[in-house]
Amino acid sequence: MKFKSSDFIFQLFALLGAIILVHAIYVAIIRPNADALIEEQLAREAAGETYIQQRSLYIVMRDYEQEACFVLMLWAFAIMGLKARRSMRERQLLDKALLNVSEGTPILPEDARDLSRPIQALPEEERNFLLPRALLTALQRFGSTRNVAAVSNSVKEVCETEGDRLDSELAMVRYITWAIPSIGFIGTVRGIGEALSQAHRAVEGDIAGVTVSLGVAFNSTFIALVISIVIMFFTHQLQLMQERLVLDTQNYCDNNLLRFLKVS
Repeated sequence: MKFKSSDFIFQLFALLGAIILVHAIYVAIIRPNADALIEEQLAREAAGETYIQQRSLYIVMRDYEQEACFVLMLWAFAIMGLKARRSMRERQLLDKALLNVSEGTPILPEDARDLSRPIQALPEEERNFLLPRALLTALQRFGSTRNVAAVSNSVKEVCETEGDRLDSELAMVRYITWAIPSIGFIGTVRGIGEALSQAHRAVEGDIAGVTVSLGVAFNSTFIALVISIVIMFFTHQLQLMQERLVLDTQNYCDNNLLRFLKVS
């Protein structure tokens, strides 16, 4: 419960930080530059000048839908960064000798309690990591059942449960990945709706308003899809890291504990 509450608080503050940071950048940099470029283009069109219209990144990013997409992107990166950091810390334990067992030395059920003590002496945060939990579960099961097959099953159950938990914790990131293209589509609908409302002016020869509205429609979709592709890439990388951690933990238990177990 303590871990879940700290995660929730981190996600809440990460969202607030993303909103403040992105909005500040939009107010200070993106929208002023975009408005200046649009006014320049409209002035040239009104003067009847012939020029090649340049596609500016400021104009592509200026609308509220794009701002919301960038907020969600930073929020997703913060969540994934926290989970990636935890996975890397857990992986560091795989390089440590948590069990003082010499090669060729059998582990009897009577030895389970002594082998558990160094693991139980770890700091509370590290003790809650996957590897210490799997080792402690295995040793306790071996001491109580004196059955190697039961110990192997217990390690497998702990790893599978952890894999399911890690996968479920990515639900928010998957929701954000789904929400970003949806927000882009909202911008598309809004832009097309504004363009249709100005159709009568386009018939009269004034296409400036229709052009700006269609720009909103296409730009919001473009930005949303690009951000969604980037987030999906990092999500798959994080999921791969977590799956490797679970598999390597199971292999660690097999190589450093299970193969030494012996029932006298």
